[in-house]
Amino acid sequence: MRKFDPSRHLTSPEAIAAYLNETLKMDDTEAFISALGDVAKAQGMSEIAKRAGVRRESLYKSLSSDGNPQFSTIIKVLNALDVEFDMHPVHSEQPIYA
Repeated sequence: MRKFDPSRHLTSPEAIAAYLNETLKMDDTEAFISALGDVAKAQGMSEIAKRAGVRRESLYKSLSSDGNPQFSTIIKVLNALDVEFDMHPVHSEQPIYA
């Protein structure tokens, strides 16, 4: 049995956004960073690093399994991938503000 390779499906900003959104729902930072690495590799790590304004080696390290990228790096990579965070209210019973 072959291991699932998401890179074959990450061919548009819509597919990339859907993939990253699904990992965000997991509430697992490491899974999101790993998914971001999958996307960067699928799109070409060198090209994404160039568009994000970071060194390729630094990007590989940041998005590795033991990486800990700064939030600013994540935003730069998302911009280079032509996707962005989109915040919206979550329906809840109790408001967190008064």
